[in-house]
Amino acid sequence: MPASLDTKRTPFDFAHLKRDHVATQCVCCGSEKLQSSPAILMPFLAHRIFGWGPVAIDESWGLRTVKSGHAYSICKSLYCTECGFLFLDLRFSSTELKNLYDDYRGEAYTDLRELYEPGYKLKNSKLKGGIEYVAEIEQFLKPLLSAPIRVLDWGGDTGQNTPFQKQAEYLDIYDISGRPVIEGARRVDKEEIAARDYSLIVCSNVLEHVPYPSDLLFDIRKVLREDAILYIEIPLEEVIRNHADQLPFQKKHWHEHINFYSEKSLTRLVETVGMEVVAVKTLQTEVAGAPACLLQLACRLRKEGETA
Repeated sequence: MPASLDTKRTPFDFAHLKRDHVATQCVCCGSEKLQSSPAILMPFLAHRIFGWGPVAIDESWGLRTVKSGHAYSICKSLYCTECGFLFLDLRFSSTELKNLYDDYRGEAYTDLRELYEPGYKLKNSKLKGGIEYVAEIEQFLKPLLSAPIRVLDWGGDTGQNTPFQKQAEYLDIYDISGRPVIEGARRVDKEEIAARDYSLIVCSNVLEHVPYPSDLLFDIRKVLREDAILYIEIPLEEVIRNHADQLPFQKKHWHEHINFYSEKSLTRLVETVGMEVVAVKTLQTEVAGAPACLLQLACRLRKEGETA
């Protein structure tokens, strides 16, 4: 059964969420009951977003009170004791996100990441081959859908991993990467989305990347019709699965995934923005040849008169 909110708790109003560059509230539920621990921003991310590279400090710097050694970009791991959400304290601006995701996994992106993370090019080539568990996604969603299936993949990159490609009456892709989409798909902007009628909106492996996930879900809710399904998929990170009693102290570095959800925190987020979870599943699979654990949620608009 999906996790659910305590009906006696007043849902948080995201209009009151502080949108600071360094978070002081949980961006999932609004709580200020946070634990923190020092961490570093991985060198590739710091370089790609800010142009900051690691430095080696030695005696030639002339710093009398700073010890010699390697310096990396520091940050904090934050953990919400209310909903179980683990996240990076830095909340990237739209310009910073563009720096990171423009031509995502293109040549410049891949070359820079290979410089800091040898072996990434091989992994990237496997990722470009697409996921192998699309059939499992379709099996999860099929009982909740009826024909005709009209799909919008929100953050779907090229569309190669979108479910129901062959069965869909049409397949639209909304994504900031700017990469060409697969044959049969169409790239759309928000104006075009508002004029279309979708029975399935896919938001797969997106919410772990965005600074304010409620903003994205509110945008989706605007175009989610009453009988449509929103499919959310996120990685259920190893630190969440196996170290829940030691968070945030086990998380010492941050990469592209700046949000680590538990089922409780993701369900609370979905319900607070006015939707409900109708099905949930944990999927054990492989991604790019490595074991992966994914959390799958099927959601719909909460009907008028219903409470979370």
